[in-house]
Amino acid sequence: MTKEAPKTRPSRISSTASSPCHTLEPGVYVPTVAFFTPQDTIDVEATTKHAQRLAAAGIAGLVTQGSNGEAAHLDRGERQLVTRVTRAALDDCGKSHMPLIVGCGAQSTRETLQLCREAAESGGSHALILPPSYYGSLLTTDLIVDHFRAVAQESPLPLVVYNYPAPCGGLDLDSDTILTLADHPNIVGVKLTCGNAGKLARIVAGTVGTGFRTFGGSADSTMQTLAVGGHGVISGLANVAPRACNEVVRLYRAGRSDEAVRLQGVVARGDWAAIKGGFVSVKAALQRYHGYGGLPRKPCSSPRGRALDAQLGEFAELVELEQSIAGTSAAAHQRPPA
Repeated sequence: MTKEAPKTRPSRISSTASSPCHTLEPGVYVPTVAFFTPQDTIDVEATTKHAQRLAAAGIAGLVTQGSNGEAAHLDRGERQLVTRVTRAALDDCGKSHMPLIVGCGAQSTRETLQLCREAAESGGSHALILPPSYYGSLLTTDLIVDHFRAVAQESPLPLVVYNYPAPCGGLDLDSDTILTLADHPNIVGVKLTCGNAGKLARIVAGTVGTGFRTFGGSADSTMQTLAVGGHGVISGLANVAPRACNEVVRLYRAGRSDEAVRLQGVVARGDWAAIKGGFVSVKAALQRYHGYGGLPRKPCSSPRGRALDAQLGEFAELVELEQSIAGTSAAAHQRPPA
């Protein structure tokens, strides 16, 4: 929990977040996994292939250097390389407009700003920022707000606040704090991986009409997010099943709630497998079903033997759904006009 609530909340100011270049489109965003060669270098070919496969599936945007992207395992040069290659892959397949959010969180304001500048130079469109937490006992809510505002003031990229208590020593930004941050013109969204639907609803209600975007942090809460006015999800599961994740959103928006609920159940079961197994299980599923991407960076390792079979078995229902949606989409594109 944060240490204290902000004393006052400043009035909302006019925000550049309403401009097309800053405002994120609603939908499913995919925090991509990182790809390595057997020599433990960045696999440029797999990075390119993966970005273009996801773009073809109709997702709203990509994220590099997220928790799924092994940012903690990458040096600064590798982080920039992954972002550059991903941006080039999108440009080459006609998706130059697609947002590319880059994880830029660090423990100091200075380094966070450096990462934002490097992300911009590498082709990123937005910066995803975790709060500093290593010296959590010294960080009041006011200091955390000051950190985000200082970064937002100088960053060449608009910011998306990342609220994810697990890697931040339990630090959980409350809705008052996030609404305070939303008043800054260069803070344009939030990803909530805290699973708090009430918090999400309060943030949505407090930012109506401003261009500020509120995203759920996992695919298993897609419908809950949409039901209270959220704008979509940033989901690691979509590395494996982007079309299935998209389909839940499409059906809900089309008013086909019963169908959306059924698909949400399949997606939620698949997401539970990903949550339990972590990013290595997502990479194992990519290797099994798409033929690339299975290698994590040490000291992490790929699941093997019975553990691998058990994890992949939990993805089977989701993958079947994904393949059926892909097949339906391909058939629709091949059907001659009436």
